[in-house]
Amino acid sequence: MTDDKKRFSIKIKMYIFVTLTVFAVAAGTAMIAFMTSVSRINSYYKQCASDNAKNVASFMDGDYLAELKAVAEDENYQQIRAKAAEDKNDAPIEEYLKEKGLFEQYCRTRDYISQYVSNIKDMKYIYVLAYGDKNAVQDMYLVNDDTSPLYDIGYCEDREKELQGMDLAALPEPTISNGDWGWLCSDFEPVYDSKGECVCVVGCDFGMDDVMKARRRLLVYLVLGSLGFVAVVLTGAVLFIKKLLIRPLDAMTREIKKFKPSEHLSYEEAGVIDLDIDRNDEIGEIYRCIRHMEIDTIDKLNELYNLQADKLKAEEDIKAKQQQIGQLSIETYKDALTGVGNKAAYIKKTEDFTPSYPKEFAIVMVDMNNLKQINDEHGHKSGDHYIRGCCRMICEAYKHSPVYRIGGDEFLVLLQGTDYQNRWAIFDQIKNDFEESYSHTEADPWDRFSAAVGMAEKASDDMTLDFVFKRADKAMYENKTEFKKKYGSYR
Repeated sequence: MTDDKKRFSIKIKMYIFVTLTVFAVAAGTAMIAFMTSVSRINSYYKQCASDNAKNVASFMDGDYLAELKAVAEDENYQQIRAKAAEDKNDAPIEEYLKEKGLFEQYCRTRDYISQYVSNIKDMKYIYVLAYGDKNAVQDMYLVNDDTSPLYDIGYCEDREKELQGMDLAALPEPTISNGDWGWLCSDFEPVYDSKGECVCVVGCDFGMDDVMKARRRLLVYLVLGSLGFVAVVLTGAVLFIKKLLIRPLDAMTREIKKFKPSEHLSYEEAGVIDLDIDRNDEIGEIYRCIRHMEIDTIDKLNELYNLQADKLKAEEDIKAKQQQIGQLSIETYKDALTGVGNKAAYIKKTEDFTPSYPKEFAIVMVDMNNLKQINDEHGHKSGDHYIRGCCRMICEAYKHSPVYRIGGDEFLVLLQGTDYQNRWAIFDQIKNDFEESYSHTEADPWDRFSAAVGMAEKASDDMTLDFVFKRADKAMYENKTEFKKKYGSYR
């Protein structure tokens, strides 16, 4: 019974592994497809909301809206507006705006917004709100499209929960929310008067109800499709595994248990495995290895321990050789003097660079000043000390980027990650560090570390890393020229 459980357990583990793998692949693929679709659609609507809000805001007259805002906030106007809203009568509002000389331009502004909304697909609302800071709990409408009554001018509405505590004039990006008006992608852009003060914000809403319905349908289709895919693949995988793996393994397991090695027994008497398995794959190889092993066990039982010792020694020799090979590989790409990567390491590194990978990087070129003078006047031992000191300053500055010595007095740094993000601050710091080190005139010449430094970033049209290399090299030589003009040239 114990043997049966072991065989059953192996099968179950195999089937569980295959099932989980297929489910993971299907679920992961479906989720990636769904999230990619969601991300692209959200980005599209956010971009549309942002572009249109900026476009409308650029056509707004800030000084006029400042006047309209002042009128709308007036207590007398608010009483008239409340009465007009109660009576659903626009006439008092129109008369009041005409009296203030604001009606004609209001009509032009409203007509512009109405025509704009009607010409843009999926655009639901464009409106102008009186500017309120992030602590405001209500927003006042100044201008809507022509579907809204005039008495909505000065109407105050509670700010959406998603926007509470936010400065509408300085939102980092458009928002997607689900509120009383349904699913909306909204963006707000400020409008300034001639004094440069923000008087109001233009709101632009794109309706996303249909998008969300389609998104839910897509998720259902992806789930159903994934389940169907899993069912088909699992069925085929189970049948395939059972035929090619489980059955022959079960047969071999039964035969192995019959093997009783001992001296003075024939192969048949000892129970040497003998199955009809003639396959050129791993199963066939395992079967042949087991059969040969059992035969060898019977023939050379007394030599087993010696063979095992030889095998262990061979494994140790292989491991030692692998370690030697690994050490040689490391030393091949390592500069013997400084310990950083050599030119061969840099060339190997450049094999990974293509026009599209990595997306962001920069090259820093460093050429030591006065190395020849130190070698000529103080010897190469001092020159080596000078090289190591300059290298140490470079490595301390660029802690997260590979450094290569590509020439006798030249180093190169490939900036990526945090070093790339802080490239200019680090670049300015290392230049200052070299200048400060050189300024210590009381120190020995080989301790006054100095180098010319140049940096270049990858541009969008750079087809190879060599383009960036040449710009960085040029920038470095410009810095070296400045050094020679200031301190003179040894040559």
